[in-house]
Amino acid sequence: MNKEPDLSVDIAGIKMKNPVMTASGTFGYGEEYADLVDLNRLGALVVKGITLKPREGNPPPRIVETSSGILNSIGLENPGVEAFIKEKLPFLRKFDTPLIVNIAGETTEEYEELARRLDSEEGVAGLEINISCPNIRLKNSGSGPRTFAQDPKMTYEVVRRTRKATKLPLITKLSPEVRDISEIARAAEEGGTGALSLINTLKGMTIDIETKKPRLANVTGGLSGPAIKPVALAKVWEVYNAVSLPIIGMGGIMESGEALEFLIAGASAVALGTANFVNPGAYREVIEGIRDYFLKQGLESVKELTGTLSLGE
Repeated sequence: MNKEPDLSVDIAGIKMKNPVMTASGTFGYGEEYADLVDLNRLGALVVKGITLKPREGNPPPRIVETSSGILNSIGLENPGVEAFIKEKLPFLRKFDTPLIVNIAGETTEEYEELARRLDSEEGVAGLEINISCPNIRLKNSGSGPRTFAQDPKMTYEVVRRTRKATKLPLITKLSPEVRDISEIARAAEEGGTGALSLINTLKGMTIDIETKKPRLANVTGGLSGPAIKPVALAKVWEVYNAVSLPIIGMGGIMESGEALEFLIAGASAVALGTANFVNPGAYREVIEGIRDYFLKQGLESVKELTGTLSLGE
């Protein structure tokens, strides 16, 4: 009989009981799913993006289904960091699951201030720096990059300065919409991030042929779901071969076999996003599927599978 596998992982100093996380923006602040799932079984809970001040987000309609996916243009609607600390954090502290706060801003200074504000808050295990949301634009960006993650120098600077502002573990979330994602990943590594999340959504749109108008009020939105999985998988493999950081793979993972693909490609953990909307119990099925695969293969730890893609005959 095979030994029970150890599914625990360490992501930038965040110790997780298994490698299955929630993707920011798809799980609210945990409370929305608490009656449907056992939050204590998650490897980590990543909350919806938080900004310095409250944001109303983009005008509706701002979410629409597409072939094998979802387009969203929420625009980082959130109550702001102070309301998050007072109204959301007390509930999240009740669970035996690492809490990772996704932070977003339009300037480097906003990321620094968010990191400083959350640094000493009880119950926060780490920060995910969202520098790649396609639904907001940097202040004073003009015709330049829409996001920090589209420029290696900007990526390095925002990570470096955020790193100086907090003792908490840092994870940097990258965009697939770049010339060379490995270059951006290396810049984030040099800036001091402890891990990488990839990928964020891809920019897309859909049109109502009767009205000839876009179905999203913002015209374009971020595409997620099964449609982007092959892209996400390729980006994880590229980055795994470029840096020495742990990678959290995400993008269209709906079941355990797809999660295992990401681990084989180089991820140390995975995050479920669109799957949460379709099947709130998907995380449990993925955890159990990974365990069953490990038992069948005689694997004892996640490290034994990460980055084992075979390119030989």
